[in-house]
Amino acid sequence: MVNPVLHHTVIGRGEPLILLHGLFGMGDNLIGIAKYLSEYFTVYCLDLRNHGHSFSADSMRFEEMATDVLVFMDSHQIPKAHLLGHSLGGKVAMQLALMSAERVMRLVVADIAPVAYGGNHDEVFSAFNALDLDGLMSRRDAEEILRPYIQERDVRLFILKSLARDKAGKFSWLLNIDSIEKNYNDLRTGLVSEQAFTGSTLFIKGELSSYIQAGHRDMIETLFPQSQFKIIQNVGHWLHIEKPVTFNNLVKQFLTVG
Repeated sequence: MVNPVLHHTVIGRGEPLILLHGLFGMGDNLIGIAKYLSEYFTVYCLDLRNHGHSFSADSMRFEEMATDVLVFMDSHQIPKAHLLGHSLGGKVAMQLALMSAERVMRLVVADIAPVAYGGNHDEVFSAFNALDLDGLMSRRDAEEILRPYIQERDVRLFILKSLARDKAGKFSWLLNIDSIEKNYNDLRTGLVSEQAFTGSTLFIKGELSSYIQAGHRDMIETLFPQSQFKIIQNVGHWLHIEKPVTFNNLVKQFLTVG
């Protein structure tokens, strides 16, 4: 059986750079980064399984999602690439580097660590379940329905980017919500590997975010011994959106250094 290939958009020219988005997102969420870096790289924005326009799947283990990216690379004849992942995409990128180090040039991980997380997204799943797509009249109505469940407007708008509308006016999600919810515990697990990724790695943390903590440093340095750490001040988990110029410059400097 041939594995399906992840949906993608591509922009630019130069060495290949693969961008991997976070939970409930899609490749287009990172298009600002892609446009900036397209002057230096051929940038591929991928939709992870069960997200965007990529295929649906019953399971979402990190090894499987990393393999999805390797299948994509093989299908596009990319022997090696730089990887940049935010949040869930960062974990997928780290897993790929640990599994197949020979396929990774440099690795950038945005505001996530290779550890297990105890938090949950119950309010987001409740918001999905509260939205009756058949009776939905407008995107504005959808945001109002989400408001009691998701307080932060930026997060609501982020979620609503995956709400599509066809020519007949009918709404649908570009997310396999049932599968994501069913596999949510797998998405919270930490990464395990008998060997480290010894390539150059950059971890970028949002100062106000708790996703990368001091207590994670030992695990990061064990699995990624050639790591550098940068902190962007006065931003949270959405650091690439809150301060895009700072974020993009850090990434460019790291990836283009001699």
